[in-house]
Amino acid sequence: MAEQRPIDRSEAAGETERVRLRYERRKAAISMSIYNPLNPSVYMGQQEKERALIRWIQQADLAPVHDRRVLEVGCGSGGNLLQLMKLGFLPQNLVGNELLEDRAELAGTLLPSAIRIIKGNALDLDLPEESFDIVLQSTVFSSILDDKFQGKLADKMWSLVKPGGGVLWYDFIYNNPKNSDVRGVPIRSIRELFPAGEFITWRITLAPPISRIVTKIHPCLYTVFNSISLFRTHVLCWVRK
Repeated sequence: MAEQRPIDRSEAAGETERVRLRYERRKAAISMSIYNPLNPSVYMGQQEKERALIRWIQQADLAPVHDRRVLEVGCGSGGNLLQLMKLGFLPQNLVGNELLEDRAELAGTLLPSAIRIIKGNALDLDLPEESFDIVLQSTVFSSILDDKFQGKLADKMWSLVKPGGGVLWYDFIYNNPKNSDVRGVPIRSIRELFPAGEFITWRITLAPPISRIVTKIHPCLYTVFNSISLFRTHVLCWVRK
């Protein structure tokens, strides 16, 4: 196993608290209506992501998935875990970790009881090393602005992955000029976080500001504009160990 970056607990605690504050500011500043699953800009993006996950399962040769163990770091209210269940993953093999207590509580309400939800900092997870086939993160690292903390979290995730398994990464690659609480993570930075990994990457997701405008005209315009690679703001990565 690659040597892990040392953890300074006081520094980690400071960045953890800053992440909490960033999410609180975002919640106060953004209308939750833009995430309404009945909006075309939302469901078109979710449908594209689901197709990308099917492509990932096939290209990474993970099927059958019913016996694959998955940990999601920063599981929020559980949407990604529900999506994995739709694709055949079994709830008893899924574990979610969430820093924010209100999100963890909601996940516990929405998800099957067989899915274990662990509250708190992912760096403190008391789980056996190399015990998961897949460790997933979705738009977590873009909310971590401290490079050292990103490195430590990447090391923790990597330590929990079985040989032959991998890290599944979904996050945006561009900075948001209207939101200083997030920072895009380009592919070169992902490679630096997991230097021992073998990478497969897919560019997906039409830029949300564009999606919200064009899907008001017609939902099919999501696909039209998403055909322009420059307008795709996120990357789905499979980092194989």
